[in-house]
Amino acid sequence: MENDRKHDSESIKIQHSVLYDLPRLIRRSSSGMLGFIIVAFVIFIAIFADVLTPHKADALNLIAIAKPPAWIAGGSSAHLLGTDMLGRDMLARILVGSRISLMVGVFSVVVAGFIGTVLGILSGYYGGLLDAVIMRISDSFHAIPQTLFAMVVLVVMGSGVFTLIFVIGITTWVFYARMIRSEVLRIKSEEYIKAARTMGTSGFMIMVRHVLPNVTPSFIVVSTISVATSILAEATLSFLGLGIQPPMVTWGVMLSDGRNYLTTSWWIATFPGIAISLTVLGIMLLGNWLRDVLDPKNQGIQ
Repeated sequence: MENDRKHDSESIKIQHSVLYDLPRLIRRSSSGMLGFIIVAFVIFIAIFADVLTPHKADALNLIAIAKPPAWIAGGSSAHLLGTDMLGRDMLARILVGSRISLMVGVFSVVVAGFIGTVLGILSGYYGGLLDAVIMRISDSFHAIPQTLFAMVVLVVMGSGVFTLIFVIGITTWVFYARMIRSEVLRIKSEEYIKAARTMGTSGFMIMVRHVLPNVTPSFIVVSTISVATSILAEATLSFLGLGIQPPMVTWGVMLSDGRNYLTTSWWIATFPGIAISLTVLGIMLLGNWLRDVLDPKNQGIQ
């Protein structure tokens, strides 16, 4: 029991040390700092979108249809990024569209992470028949193309924000389950786990007290990167007309609106595409930095 408590104390100290050092460590990483700035900026504009532009995202202006950006001949300073085919301000739509795109990205990761973590811990800790059943289910999900599966479910269930979050979540939990399972298989062979079992600690308490804290760093890294892939999934499904539907605004919907006007009004699809690309880049850079920082092999050399 004494060794059990000692290991808990040491693990907590290491995790707290890394967390306290994050501001210092990120300043030493140019890619990590760039990713953090991009992500923080996107979150900022998502929160304050309504006050950052005088235009409404859904306000029609038939006098200013397909106006080019302000720096191009025919553009206007009143619409810095131009307008779409209904005269709606592109900048306002991009700012407002960031909200749902981020919301879908974050909450779909919450759904996938919860399902995958629970099943991964149970599979890795108990093994046997339960492990075999969970892994065969994950194999079945893994064998089906995610986009195709999501399209079928959306056609059956209908489109909507919460439906899309659920669909992306249940199509991406497999990676979490496999990653967590591999971590648990490594952790459960440690001496402190054996000591806890010897002392009569229940399996549930061992999973909550010992296993879950030790898989958290890997979960954080995977979740961060998965937000980017979920944003891309939302944009893809909305572009295909199966995700978020107008009049709701997302970057994927804006891409779908502008695909037929690439040769005449290129900015309608280009600027949402740039917003998606920059956001995904920022999240990936931040996720890669977190992976390096939270890797136990690197914690002694930061």
